[in-house]
Amino acid sequence: MACKLGWSPLLPILLLAGMAGISRAGNIAVYWGQNVGEGPLADACNSGLYTYVMISFLSTFGNGQTPAINLAGHCDPPSNNCNVFSSDITTCQSNGVKVLLSLGGAGGSYSLSSTEDAQSVATYLWDNFLGGSSASRPLGDAVLDGIDFDIENGNPAHFDELATFLSQYSAQGKKVYLTAAPQCPYPDVSLGPALQTGLFDDVWVQFYNNPQCEYPGGDLQGAWNTWTSSVKVSGSFYLGVPASTAAAGSGYISPADLTSTVLPGVKTAGNYGGIMVWDRNNDVQNSYSSQVKDSV
Repeated sequence: MACKLGWSPLLPILLLAGMAGISRAGNIAVYWGQNVGEGPLADACNSGLYTYVMISFLSTFGNGQTPAINLAGHCDPPSNNCNVFSSDITTCQSNGVKVLLSLGGAGGSYSLSSTEDAQSVATYLWDNFLGGSSASRPLGDAVLDGIDFDIENGNPAHFDELATFLSQYSAQGKKVYLTAAPQCPYPDVSLGPALQTGLFDDVWVQFYNNPQCEYPGGDLQGAWNTWTSSVKVSGSFYLGVPASTAAAGSGYISPADLTSTVLPGVKTAGNYGGIMVWDRNNDVQNSYSSQVKDSV
């Protein structure tokens, strides 16, 4: 004979307890642009793997230099033929993928010499990649979603002001997303002051090429706890990992170790957002994101 279940005052408590045990689903961000073997930008966005794609890099800017984009063989910027990616960018955005331009990188020639220089670079980025207008937009008419700071030159001067100037353009209509990719030792020598502005939406911390805070030999969890509790973001923190052993000098975490050992601790942070992988080419070769996506 079936029992009729009545309402119990314990039921809401039990439901909340059960929900607390449910792991938050995360997203994946990826860098694209530094190896022609990774395929078209549209393919990355059509893969269904990523929420963010960072076009890398605007590797020359500031200090009186003419800004220059370097997409490593995908196109020839001096010939102004990188505008072929405009349709790819709109394809990405129609799939719900945010596309950002990444500044800097491990190489390149970039720095900011003054407040006026930061303002000049912000104006250039607005007119040539974001919602402004210019006769020579390097990636065509498509309007990118924002700017990523992958500053690794060891000189933090005026990047906080650049972030401030860029954030002010959000008042003109479409939001300008700001993201950053600091190294895992805290505070980051290149991005420390910029990140203290509280203007960044998402931050993907690079837990590679830094043995002291890498898995397994370094204190990854301790560094993660410091970052997620010390920097204010409006969005989330992402764990930055190389997509293969070839993608970085050190710090590769196998998909099995990532999902079973590293992520359970990382996900305890209330501002956890997912993982960032460097880069799309290595991700294609190693199928890293497809192996871990369901566990991120």
